[in-house]
Amino acid sequence: MNIIKINTNDVKRIKMIKKAEKEEKTKNTETEKTADEIFKEFREISISEFFRKNRTQLGYSGKARNLTTIIHELVTNAIDACEECEIFPEIEVKIEKIDNEHYKFFCKDNAYGIPKEHIGDVFGKMLAGTKFHRNVQMRGQQGLGVSGVTMFCQMTTGKPIGVITRTKAECIEAKIMIDVSANKPIIVEEKNCELNLFASTGTIIEGECKEAIYINNESGVFEYLRRTAIANPHAKITFTDPDGRKTVFERTGGEILKKPKELKPHPRGINIDDLIRLSKRENISVSSFLIHSLSRVTQDKINELRTMTDVDLNKRADEMTWQDAEKIINAFRTIKFQAPSSEGLRTIGEENIKKALAAIINPEILFVITRKPSVHSGGYAFQVECAFCYGGNAGRRTSEGKVKSEIMRFANSVPLLFDNGECLVTKAIYDIDWKKYEIKDFDNSPITVFVNVVSTYIPYASAGKQSISFEEEIFKEVKYGLMDVGRNISGYISKKKNAETEKTRLKILTAYSMPCSDAVSILTAGSYDEIYAKFNKVIETKYKNTENEDEENQDTTNINNSNNNSDNS
Repeated sequence: MNIIKINTNDVKRIKMIKKAEKEEKTKNTETEKTADEIFKEFREISISEFFRKNRTQLGYSGKARNLTTIIHELVTNAIDACEECEIFPEIEVKIEKIDNEHYKFFCKDNAYGIPKEHIGDVFGKMLAGTKFHRNVQMRGQQGLGVSGVTMFCQMTTGKPIGVITRTKAECIEAKIMIDVSANKPIIVEEKNCELNLFASTGTIIEGECKEAIYINNESGVFEYLRRTAIANPHAKITFTDPDGRKTVFERTGGEILKKPKELKPHPRGINIDDLIRLSKRENISVSSFLIHSLSRVTQDKINELRTMTDVDLNKRADEMTWQDAEKIINAFRTIKFQAPSSEGLRTIGEENIKKALAAIINPEILFVITRKPSVHSGGYAFQVECAFCYGGNAGRRTSEGKVKSEIMRFANSVPLLFDNGECLVTKAIYDIDWKKYEIKDFDNSPITVFVNVVSTYIPYASAGKQSISFEEEIFKEVKYGLMDVGRNISGYISKKKNAETEKTRLKILTAYSMPCSDAVSILTAGSYDEIYAKFNKVIETKYKNTENEDEENQDTTNINNSNNNSDNS
């Protein structure tokens, strides 16, 4: 038997190793306990709870802005509802002051009303609605707006929102709050009411809010409704302010907008993730899926795609891999597709924009242009309308009486009053060298710039929907549209300046014709009357069109740019 001798140093080393192992084990146990304790606080929150703590993301970030945001959400929903019914919108808005920073609001529309079973979800549940899941052009698109109004009123007054809605079948009155923790509606009260509250069908929304003030400035309720009337000339809007003053924005357009159509994504804008997501819903072949689910994809384009990629287009669409989708998307970028259809895009229309701007702003001159339909990321079709007003009552007046330029931004005909500096439209405007277009000082000129971005999906910068985030395709189209109207305004200003110069020369020459005639008659011993007549004839021959041109310039207030649907600059 062999005996192994262990010296004292080895014993100490073994003890130290065992001690270290024990400490490490204890440490791991303590760490595990700490992690368990931490994750006891782990829980899911509802979307309404998130927005209750982050209400600024819904647009409630200032006392004046709070009231404008409420009216914005209600009016937006009202016009959308009327257009879904294909009727002329008639909107009535009232604001009453109850106390300091405490207001009551009222909004009435003439749409087809809300079915009883949906009233609670419409006003008391976030991310619930008829819009977000459809690729269709509407003003609202997230299912947050009117439920956000309910939550804000609830947070600031503790009171429910009041709703009276009449369909063809019945009239219901309800008071609604939100169960914030569960994102569910609380029906405080619900009852049938008299049908004679409405001439036919419609909805009335009433509520109270605090932390709000009414200010009549460029970001206030009145300005919001004024711009809404400009961009929605088919609507009649009646507004009564807290002082009881009534303003009626009459209908200036005579057409009922067609019900919005749902559009398919365009292949030039769709991304890999969207293509994979869409394919999982189909059990047809990849080629059939592409033709069925995307716009402008035909059998000829599929044949072209087969020559450009090794993806098996005959296999089931729901078996398509990420790599397959990536190859298809890369091929799409080199294939020439038709521009997206404008069928599902409802522009305001150049004539309607002209009439509205002429009636409400009354400029000296205005030009309007509509760009061709295009597509931005995600395959969403969009179109841009631009107008440029100059002189007359164009621009905005400061309290000191100075005239400044005015920028009117719209998304699907909805005014964007806030977050101006963050918006793609503002960036496009200031990316242009306006001096090239005879506008020497853009900020201090009598100018109103109008831009409306129309799309089935507007890439808003936040849930508050007050600015458009940067998308290169949209940015280019806005800029090109403004450059188009800029060229027309440049021609007008140059022509006007030349006419003024010629008119000044005419006055000077006319003033000198008498003394010159007198001097010549003395030098030549000729007849003064004959010489004077010859002087005037020369002047009239050279400058005979000056006054006529000046009058023509004054009569072109409603002129429209003929470069409709112009190509990129």
